[in-house]
Formats: sequence, structure tokens, C-alpha cells
Amino acid sequence: MDFSRRQLLAAGGGLGAAALLSACGGDGTAPAAGGSPRQGGTLRIGALGRPSAITRDPHGTQGNESDYLVIALVYDTLTAPGDKDNTVGRLASAFTPSKDLKTWRFTVAEGAAFHDGTPVTADDVVWSLRRLRATPSGAARLPGVTAGHITADGKRTVVLVSDYPNAELPLLTRLTTFVLKKDTADRDLPKAPGTGPFTLDWYRDGNARLLRNADWHGGAVHLDAVEVTMFQSPQAMANAMLSGQIDVASNVGAVAARTAKARQDIRIVRRPDDMAMPIVMRTSSGPFADPKVREAMKLLVDREAMVAQVLSGYGTVANDVLGTGDPAYAADLPQRTRDLAGARRLLTEAGFDFSRTYRLVTTEDVAGLAESATLFASQAREAGVRIEVVKQESGAFYQQTWLKGDFYTNYWGTNDSVVFFASKTLTTGAGQNEADWSDTAFDAACRKVMATADRTARTAALRDLQRIEHERSGYLLWGMADGIDLAAPKVHGLPKLPGYGRVQLENVWLAP
Repeated sequence: MDFSRRQLLAAGGGLGAAALLSACGGDGTAPAAGGSPRQGGTLRIGALGRPSAITRDPHGTQGNESDYLVIALVYDTLTAPGDKDNTVGRLASAFTPSKDLKTWRFTVAEGAAFHDGTPVTADDVVWSLRRLRATPSGAARLPGVTAGHITADGKRTVVLVSDYPNAELPLLTRLTTFVLKKDTADRDLPKAPGTGPFTLDWYRDGNARLLRNADWHGGAVHLDAVEVTMFQSPQAMANAMLSGQIDVASNVGAVAARTAKARQDIRIVRRPDDMAMPIVMRTSSGPFADPKVREAMKLLVDREAMVAQVLSGYGTVANDVLGTGDPAYAADLPQRTRDLAGARRLLTEAGFDFSRTYRLVTTEDVAGLAESATLFASQAREAGVRIEVVKQESGAFYQQTWLKGDFYTNYWGTNDSVVFFASKTLTTGAGQNEADWSDTAFDAACRKVMATADRTARTAALRDLQRIEHERSGYLLWGMADGIDLAAPKVHGLPKLPGYGRVQLENVWLAP
């Protein structure tokens, strides 16, 4: 699947999606000690993945967090999440808009070079972005920018022209704009040189070893090597961490955190507001096309119970708006609470068929996802709604259900931008419009936000956009899961940022 749904796993994939690491301790555990960074050593990190979903293509469908981690360390995107600013340069050292916010000029970083020593040029970036745009999800990855409007101006300047004013365009280049050498053949992708902080030593069946790129344009890299091990379940990864086989277990979930809580030799790393696991209702047709039915579903869920039971308390209640980590998130919108009588009234008014059993499709891609569907089905029965939970293997889910089904769960780890979701999953015709939602007022609000450069005016416009999403969209977002990682005490400098930021390991170092 496209990482942007996961983030990050992001991302964060999405890779949201999505997110692996932080420098903050959780559950009373102390953060890693300070000290001066030390060069050397090999970081052994575990990440989730399945053999059936392995990909070596930086622009391909990245269904494994393990693959995204490898790709993001070998290749650079144009921009990345930042500590102070939501978007900072990575392979691009600067990005500036025209007055009408339609044309953006990205400057390739001074000294940026591929691992074989070849300097990165604007032509390489243009070729890579056009290749990305030509993928099945290209319209969602670069919304509003067609291949013909991606050009070079000299050796170090890339010009992107949007179909509409877009103050947020640099933010949308953070997740999958990995840059390859111009004209790289598909057959050469497994060994194609990147520009990132690590080079590929070897890759075998989802596992990889990466070596420090001493000439990385972004600065010094502390680790000599990173060894990535793919695990097919959080439990297997947690067991490897507990037995000392790996140094970091990424995105391992609340169950593993409870198990590790008594261990003095393992830190629990907790990243609040890290992953969204919404229930998606198709709005264009089927049993959830009626807004009253969607509102009823949002009223019958017990959000506090979902957070307590599915997330074991490692999370917070949400309010049906994606992008809760956005600095302009509208926290003042009325919080939905459980109202079974109100839900039944709305369903009755809508002529809802209480005699039918509705299929809620889910996967076991991340810890708690299938459990959230099961608990929701149990809660719905209290309102007289009968739901059958159907588990699908990841590959089948994204081929048969995602973007097509009436009722399913999904997850996103990219959670620091309301506009990210608005442009990719909510506007009419968006490439990843999961609920097949179309609302002219929402579309207009989204365009207004994108056309607004002033921060204060943008915040006001964003609140209007979120109000419409809260009132009418096909997303039931009951809570936000904390990211849970396990780390050995010797690991220092882990990233603090969620989403794509989780894979920025160039500043990690190991104590003796």
C-alpha cells in the first residue's frame, strides 16, 4: 500500500502514515541519558512487514514498514518534518512560492550526490517526480501537479506548477518524493544508488544491512551501520527485543509495552497522537450514504472504552477529524460522546435496516486494528446494529476493499496536517478518497486554506474545513493511538517526530 496511508506509517506512512521512534520515555521510564554523540556501532532495528508485500521500488506500493524504513534511509525526499516548522528541506535546501502560490521553486541542496559520487541535478529530480506521478496513486502523491508541470530551470532548480494556489505544496512532498538517478531502469532498482544518509550493503527477504554514507549532504552520520529485521507480528518483534536480538522494536504496540514495563533494561518509548485507526463508511452509495446513518455510527461508539480496551490506555479520544497533530487542529469543536438513544432515532429516521448484518472489513497490519473492529461491533449491538467483522490479508484488503468497500478500518501514521488528509483523502476526486466523499463546501474550504499564506487567516479557514469534516464526512475516528517502541538503554538520539520523521536515524548513536 502507499506509505502515505500508514505513516508513517508514516507515514509517516505512511509510511503516516506509520511512526517509529522518539526520545521521550513513557509509563514513567526515563529517557535515554544525554552525552556527546559517539561515532560507530551497528543499530539493530525491527520493523513490521510481510513477505507478500515486499517492494524494492521507492515509488511503488509500500505495504511494509520495514521496506519504507530501508528506502527512506537510502533515498532522500525533497522535504521532511521539522522540529519547529512543520516542513523543512531535506534534498531540497530551499523552496519558494510565486505570489499566487501556484509555482514553487525547489533548490537542490549544495553538495548533494548519489552514493556512486554522481552529483544530483534538477533533471534527476524532475525525472523522479514524473515517474512518481505516473504510478497508480500518483495523483494522490502529488495532488494538483501534473507531469508536464514538473520542470527543471538550470542544474539545481526544480519548478512545480500547481493547478491551483497551494501554500501547502512543500508539505505534500515529504513522504514519497524519493529521488533516483535519471533513467534508472526498473530492473536496476534493487541496487540503484540513492542520496540518503546510508547506503545499501545487502537486502535479503525483507531484511537489510545499511552502511554509513560519510559524504551525505545533510551532515555527519553517527552509526556505522543499521541492520533492519522484518517481523511479521508485533509479538515476534517484542520477543526479539526482550531476548536482546534487536536494539529497537518499532511501532510494537501496547501489549508489548505492558510486557516490557517490568524490565529495567528496556525503555518504553511513547509517542502521543501517533496513529489514526478510523472506521471508513462509503458515502456515495450503500448503507452509509445517508448522513443520518453516518452520524448514528459516530454516536453509538464508546470512545473512552475503545481507547481503554483497544489501546490499553496508550492513546486519546478523537473527534472524527484527521490530522490531530496539526498546530491548527480545531480542538474546540464539540466532542462527540456516546448517545445510543440518539443513534437509534437517527437510524430509524433514515429507514435503516436493523434486520441486516453489515460486514466490517479489517486487517491485522498493526496492533489493535482488528481488535478495534471487534469492540466496535460489540458496542453497535447495544443499539440494535448487527455487524460481522471480516479479517482480510493485507494484500487482499488493498486490492479488494480499500477505496471500494462500504465499511472498513484503515490506519494512518501521518497525523500532523489536516490539509494532508483533506487534499489526499477527502476532496472530490482525490486519489485516495477512501469514503468516496464529495462535498462542494468542503472542496471550497480546502482550496481557500491552500490559497491562504497568512498563518492567522489560514488557521481560521482550517477551522471551517474541519467543522465540515466533523459534521459530514465518512470517517469515524474514535481515538488516536500512541506510538509504542521498545529501545535498549544504549540507544541515544532517537527521532522525536512522528510520520516520516520516525525514519530519520542519521542522528542516532550508541553508547559503549
